[in-house]
Amino acid sequence: MKIVAMEDFHVDGGWDNFAFLKITTDSGLVGWSEYGERRGRKGLTSLIRALSPVVIGQNPLALNHIDAAMQSFVRTANGGLNAHAVGAVANALLDIKAKAANISVAELLGGAVRDRIPAYWSRCGVVRATQAHYFDGKLIDKPAIRKLEDLVGAGREAKERGFRAIKCNLLVFDGKGGRVHTPGSARGAGHPELNVEEHLVDALIEQLTALREGAGKDMRLICDLNFNYKTDGFKRFAKAVEPFNMMWLEMDTFDPKGLAHIRQSSSTPIGSLEAILGRKALRPYLEERSVDIAIIDAMYNGLPESLRMASMCDAYEINVASHAFAGPLATLMGAHFCAVIPNLKIMELDVDEVPWRSKLLTNPCKLEDGFIHLPKGPGWGTDVDEAMLLKHKAE
Repeated sequence: MKIVAMEDFHVDGGWDNFAFLKITTDSGLVGWSEYGERRGRKGLTSLIRALSPVVIGQNPLALNHIDAAMQSFVRTANGGLNAHAVGAVANALLDIKAKAANISVAELLGGAVRDRIPAYWSRCGVVRATQAHYFDGKLIDKPAIRKLEDLVGAGREAKERGFRAIKCNLLVFDGKGGRVHTPGSARGAGHPELNVEEHLVDALIEQLTALREGAGKDMRLICDLNFNYKTDGFKRFAKAVEPFNMMWLEMDTFDPKGLAHIRQSSSTPIGSLEAILGRKALRPYLEERSVDIAIIDAMYNGLPESLRMASMCDAYEINVASHAFAGPLATLMGAHFCAVIPNLKIMELDVDEVPWRSKLLTNPCKLEDGFIHLPKGPGWGTDVDEAMLLKHKAE
């Protein structure tokens, strides 16, 4: 069997785009993966296409050989989008290899440790607030969140749907709704200094209080601060949220010692590392004991490398939470990752979605009482509906 073609598809996801990779063999067997070329992250598709001379003509079942060749191909510019590109190809090849054996990816990787994967509601209330702010609430058929008090209802819904944990981002409300405070992405006030003002700390406390009021005292809370502050600002937030007994406070930084300092300064558990790609970049964070929860994205890194990273974390007695910020196939790819690693904390899940998101797959993700159920069938347990990809093609 030989690889004969690599194709990419780009789909309108409402407030963002989804990107899919299709690898075709001369036997007719096809493998799919999703990758993270969002509207604000261009160039990844070109790097995936640049790998085609390394991949086309190879036996797709020789996954380790192709993976090693791709790693060597990008060695002088390792990490970043090149790591994403290698991961996208590796994931599609995993789909082919599992389909060729007529087993699931999880079974190919040694079998599932768990069939029901605990999930938390990511961006709970945040998606509904930002859609109210930017799209007048028209993209999703859910209650719009236009003021702080509306978050109480979002927390209540999460409890009623069986979730045991929810995550938010820091919202700043105005007359239209809420927008995420993201100076680290050069959006809104606060860039490039990334300083913390007292009203931002107060806003987060009020937001967490509203979610806790609706969800109840047993709901575990998570908040993601991304790259939006420096070490001193992260410390302030970590100290301020201690009374909420959070599952973790999430933040991103490329300073392992600084992150360890934040962790040591507060009783709030610290989650991080979603932007840390590959084992070599991960190692200093483990050596510095920088995190309580390591966040790993199987789409960004590819499942083969993600499993190696999770194994390294296990050696340091650290559990792993999956990262998810993409479309429906990425969710299932992450579910297979979460199913097979022993040191799982919880899986991230975007619950709010545009109506056609799940229809892009022939067998979409199944959620029940706060748990993801792995689909039955070979490969990822689903195929991608090409007709739907073309119907919702991104402009």
